[in-house]
Amino acid sequence: MDVFHIEGPVRLSGGVSVNGSKNAALPIMAAAILAPGKTVLKSVPHLSDISVCVELLGELGCKVCRGDNGDMSIDSTVIDNPVGEYEIVRKMRASICILGPLLARCGRAEVSMPGGCAIGDRPVNLHIRGLEALGAQIHLKNGYIIAEAPKGLRGADIFLGGPFGSTVLGTANVLMAATLAKGRTVIESAACEPEIADLANCLNKMGARISGIGSPRLTIEGVSELKAVEYEVIADRIEAGTFMAAAAITSSELRVRNCRLDDMMAVVHKLRGIGVTVEPNGDGCTVAASGSIKTADITTQPYPGFPTDLQAQFMALLSLADGNSVIIEKIFPDRYMHVAELNRMAANLRKEGPTVIVAGVKKLIAAPVMASDLRASAALVLAGLAAEGTTTISRVYHIDRGYERIEERLNPLGAKIVRENV
Repeated sequence: MDVFHIEGPVRLSGGVSVNGSKNAALPIMAAAILAPGKTVLKSVPHLSDISVCVELLGELGCKVCRGDNGDMSIDSTVIDNPVGEYEIVRKMRASICILGPLLARCGRAEVSMPGGCAIGDRPVNLHIRGLEALGAQIHLKNGYIIAEAPKGLRGADIFLGGPFGSTVLGTANVLMAATLAKGRTVIESAACEPEIADLANCLNKMGARISGIGSPRLTIEGVSELKAVEYEVIADRIEAGTFMAAAAITSSELRVRNCRLDDMMAVVHKLRGIGVTVEPNGDGCTVAASGSIKTADITTQPYPGFPTDLQAQFMALLSLADGNSVIIEKIFPDRYMHVAELNRMAANLRKEGPTVIVAGVKKLIAAPVMASDLRASAALVLAGLAAEGTTTISRVYHIDRGYERIEERLNPLGAKIVRENV
């Protein structure tokens, strides 16, 4: 098992390029199931979650080839095993995205209940409700979702709102299934995240008829078939936000390339509010911080609100602010396993239900800590860059799920991160 040893504090400088979006690539890879033939995707990051999806598609019957430059080809001419096995699906939450396209393509699907990061309860009832509205017959058996549509799917008006807002993966599943349903489907309270818009744009290129992209109401006119295409995945806004926070927490200046600022207005607003300069620059931005960090109140919300996937990183940043900040997690109220680990590094954090009070400290102090999930591990890396001494982070396989060899990308900028297998 790999660990990180991070020596701090450091100053960063130079430029870093943002990779393709994991959260966009995964459902788009699943969408390839819908179109017999060879789909070619570009800018697919080399991540462990992507590797899990490759393995999953292979088990279904697809032939997947990867290049070193981020290109991936998915030949879905043959889908002869519409089953998402537990041993694969348990590794990654986004595996559930094969349910909709398998049902639409094959008329039947068996997918294990998904696993993933320990960030709280994430039920799939909205996925099931949406697919049932399209005419699927669904039941649970031995931990598997069994979905059947022997007579095909039919369009319907579907409301996908839940207690914590719209469902991103649920929207993806129902959207993909609806492309091949007979008639018109309207998804109300659809997720508006850029990753869902990217999926919809890819589906339209494949021959789908989707309108309202980027809005909470998606309208899909079903078609009889989709075709394989070539498509480039958008840049990862969460990775971009993590690099921005890295510049801020180390009082540094970084050039972040391939960064879609239009997708990150809530994040940029918070950074500027705490005294960090963010200037558009070509295909990205320049982020600069010096002096004290101001306090902020952050509430995570569905897009275009502040993303839950950057909550942990900004908690690490605000732990060094000059005063008290408040963070409220409204997407996954239990997503706070990093609080105890940051406190081990001399942060002053107090959790009260879905809220954390962040009392700023003068400095963080290195300590051995443990990553609990993907974004928590990114927060610990940021804290390690700013802390005095050598921080050791165990279970860094979590960070490999969403950041491609992050140490090899930060070290040329001035970071001192050593990966060790223990």
